[in-house]
Amino acid sequence: MKTKPVLLLAALLWAGSPNGLQAQTQKWQNLFNGKDLQGWKQLNGQAKYEVVNGEIVGTTVSNQPNSFLTTEKNYGDFIMELELFVDDSMNSGVQIRSESKSDYQNGRVHGYQIEIDPSDRKFSGGIYDESRRGWLYPMDINPKGKMAFKNQQWNKYRVECIGNSIRTWVNGIPAANVVDAMTPTGFIALQVHGIGKNDAPGKQIRWKNIRIQTENLKPSKTDQIFVVNLVPNDLSSQEKAEGYSLLWDGKTSKGWKGAYKPGFPQSGWSINNGELSVQKSNGAESTNGGDIVTEKQYGAFELKFDFKLSEGANSGVKYFVTLTEGNKGSAIGPEYQILDDVRHPDAKLGKNGNRTLGSLYDLMTSKKVPNAQRKIGDWNRGLIRVFPDNKIEYWLNGYKILEYTRGSSEFLALVADSKYKDWKDFGMAAKGHILLQDHGDQVSFRSIKLKQL
Repeated sequence: MKTKPVLLLAALLWAGSPNGLQAQTQKWQNLFNGKDLQGWKQLNGQAKYEVVNGEIVGTTVSNQPNSFLTTEKNYGDFIMELELFVDDSMNSGVQIRSESKSDYQNGRVHGYQIEIDPSDRKFSGGIYDESRRGWLYPMDINPKGKMAFKNQQWNKYRVECIGNSIRTWVNGIPAANVVDAMTPTGFIALQVHGIGKNDAPGKQIRWKNIRIQTENLKPSKTDQIFVVNLVPNDLSSQEKAEGYSLLWDGKTSKGWKGAYKPGFPQSGWSINNGELSVQKSNGAESTNGGDIVTEKQYGAFELKFDFKLSEGANSGVKYFVTLTEGNKGSAIGPEYQILDDVRHPDAKLGKNGNRTLGSLYDLMTSKKVPNAQRKIGDWNRGLIRVFPDNKIEYWLNGYKILEYTRGSSEFLALVADSKYKDWKDFGMAAKGHILLQDHGDQVSFRSIKLKQL
């Protein structure tokens, strides 16, 4: 079919118009004019900010808290790119969608921070919630992304904030992918990390080519890195593309039943406000509502789950649960321990702490990472990875805390020296149910997601 001349002419005229060009190209705006700090203001600490040779230079000052050079304007949805060169003995970051309010810690800057970390930790490009929730995306969860940052040279950062999606790249390599709805808009800021009175001042970070898009935003194509989704019971488009599905729908008991029961418990569990909760009873194992299990069974998988402890609480997530033992108490299977280590006596039982939070219960002790655990009453993010080769990993809030291989000589020796020694082929089923434990304490779950491997 031939194109009519009038229609073709109209299309060409529209494409050549300002609106047409804007629809076809993404328009960049400079956040820094290369000459002075017009459009920026300083908050909190008194680190030195100046413009030198077309660059913003931030210099540490002794005995000062974190300092922030912030945009005077707020930004919601945007795509930003910038380049930076940092002294490899200092720490810094770029704030996005951030705030400073008189009624919040006396105006302390808080919000999402894109990390600049030249240390051996290699967390550059990760997402930290400054002065609020701490690490949202520590870079241990993305090993390839950890290697993107280059010391002693210019690094290019890209940040995409579109709706609830926050994604970062370092030198073109995907670094972090967070879905969160806490703060939809706020200022952008360049951080100079605070130092003590005895620390040597004068370390510098330099920024240049800071530009932003705010209209006609087109997100980058889907990548393959791990997604931290903080929106309750939500599946992001990338999670769906990676094969995740909701194991619990956030509203009903569909897909779950009581262990050793035909249906879901009539009491002992509640579903309210998107939370699946064990009710407080007498603190005993499976004596109230009892454990609940998935109706389906799973072999190799990746399981994400959020959990919230009450004071002194005990629970767990088990897998490869076959329900063939017919035992009393909690059904049998390997367990990701969920526990208030400070207040529950189980933390001091077992051997070498192998009943503490994140441990392979009664078998192997989890690695204790500083600040990895949220305080009691806050939500934690658990992750269990079961690979087809029987390697298994436990993660807590983005940190790997344990790994083992079921069926290995080490695993079999641990079982032989545990409370499970009399259970034949413990933990070795080809597939099994996933279980949430009733231990008589108030514990809540949400955002339970599974991807089969």
